[in-house]
Amino acid sequence: MRQLENIPFEELTVGQTDSLTRTLTEEDLLLFAKVSGDTNPVHLDKAFAATTQFEGRIAHGMWTSSLISCALATRLPGPGGIYLSQEVKFMRPVKIGDTVTVKLEVLDINERRKRATVSTNVVNQDGKTVVKGKAEIMPAVEKVVVDEYPLPEVELKA
Repeated sequence: MRQLENIPFEELTVGQTDSLTRTLTEEDLLLFAKVSGDTNPVHLDKAFAATTQFEGRIAHGMWTSSLISCALATRLPGPGGIYLSQEVKFMRPVKIGDTVTVKLEVLDINERRKRATVSTNVVNQDGKTVVKGKAEIMPAVEKVVVDEYPLPEVELKA
C-alpha cells in the first residue's frame, strides 16, 4: 500500500513544483462517462467523433481537470489540503493513448490566510499544453502521513 505525505503550509515555498503523469485509456474514458453521466458522442461514438474537427474521440475536459485534483490531493500540497478554486482553460484535446503530465508550481503564498496559489498546467507527451490554469489551495498546517485508501476493483460490462 502506498503512503501519502503532505507538504504542510509552513513548508511550502514559491517556485516549489511537483507533477503527476497518466495515460488515457479506453477504460478511463468509459468509466468517466459512467460516473459523470457525460455521454457526449464526441467522447464515446467513434463514427460521430470522426466527423468532428478532432477527427476522433477525445477525453472529457473534466477528466484532464480531475488529474489536477489528484495531483493537488496526493502530491502538492497532499493529504489534508483543501482545493478551494480552479481557473482552467482547455487548449487542445486529449485522445486515448495520450500521456499527460500535470505540472504544479507554487506561485504565491498568503501567510495571513494560510493559502497558496498554484499553477496547474497539463502537457501531453509532445510537450504541448492541453490545459492551462491556476488553483487556490488551503494546505494542512500539520504534517499528514496516511496509507492511501484502497479502492475497489471495477469491471466494465456492456
